[in-house]
Amino acid sequence: MRLRRRRIETEDAPKFWTKAARRIVRRPRIAAALGAAILTALSVIGLGININSAPAGNLANSGPAHDGLLAMQHDGFPTGVLTPVPVLVPHGQDPASFAASLRGLPDIHGVLTPADPAWAHGGSSVVTVLPNTEIGTSSAGPSLAEVHAHAPAGALVGGSQVQAADVAHQIGQYFPILLGVVALITFVLLARGMRSLLLPAKAVLLNVLSVGAAYGVLVLIWQHGIGSQSIWGVPATGSISAYVPMLLFGFLFGVSMDYEVFILARMREAYDREGDTKKAVIEGIGRTGRLVTSAALILVLALTSLSMAPDPTVKMMATGMAAGVLIDALVVRTLLTPALVVLFGRANWYLPRWAAKALFIKPDARDSHDEHESASDALETAPQVARVP
Repeated sequence: MRLRRRRIETEDAPKFWTKAARRIVRRPRIAAALGAAILTALSVIGLGININSAPAGNLANSGPAHDGLLAMQHDGFPTGVLTPVPVLVPHGQDPASFAASLRGLPDIHGVLTPADPAWAHGGSSVVTVLPNTEIGTSSAGPSLAEVHAHAPAGALVGGSQVQAADVAHQIGQYFPILLGVVALITFVLLARGMRSLLLPAKAVLLNVLSVGAAYGVLVLIWQHGIGSQSIWGVPATGSISAYVPMLLFGFLFGVSMDYEVFILARMREAYDREGDTKKAVIEGIGRTGRLVTSAALILVLALTSLSMAPDPTVKMMATGMAAGVLIDALVVRTLLTPALVVLFGRANWYLPRWAAKALFIKPDARDSHDEHESASDALETAPQVARVP
């Protein structure tokens, strides 16, 4: 009965993905090198990400917002007036003198002082500063720094763009901590489920590289403008919105790990049944390749349609997610994951006794057998030392 079930499973596996898996098994080094080169190149580009708000010129090239921007520029107003900086001047400070100190600066277009009693309360008043360049964008000048430098003691500088700049600073400061915590928890959970240390470590590393590659695509398309004008009619933004990297990480890491667990679980089942790593890879990819790729293509099509929204932040999110899903399905799951499993061989399935105790896993006969085989392989491949009589 067992032989019959194995034969049926092999016959039911899609032929295309089974053949693709066999090619990878025959040439794992080439597949691993190709996949690693793609991910590394895009991840290095992603390191140059500039987290800032998109300028107003990157709105859709038609519609009421675009028409209003053109009319404003035609009348001689700079785009910096779209990002006003309100300053709360405390009681005892003269708002007029503060406004006068800013009006002569070249990066300040104008300053509005409170003429209406509604803008003053309890001795405090709100002064609105209009910069020449947009606050919080890659083209922002020193206007915000000048406002802080000339603000009287106790004054509070606010505004939506100032808040966005603070958010970008907080994201850059705490994102590495978030990444480390998520990676550690994921590693522990996968190690318990896979009964292995190498498989979860490889899964976490590939997922991080997959997210980094998606950042690289974002930088190429939106920050440098490669294809943004010809496809979406939007020039290069020079920056990526502050919320995009964080949300993109959460979405892609979850989706990528879902695909990874699905494939590795099938490989683990095949290895436990057959005891052969290469056969496990062929069955794992052959049985899951069509399903993973189909799900990825559905996501890519849906996200591509979302990228047609007029808001540049939505465009960035949609294109980053679509690129990340496509890279993960075609590069990570099709090339790197099976190639690395083949190259590492029995080490994929090895779980030391100390690790099993630390993870509260009860070792079974398969883990003991893998540990014995790993030790035997190490003795066989160790260099022979001649005995001195």
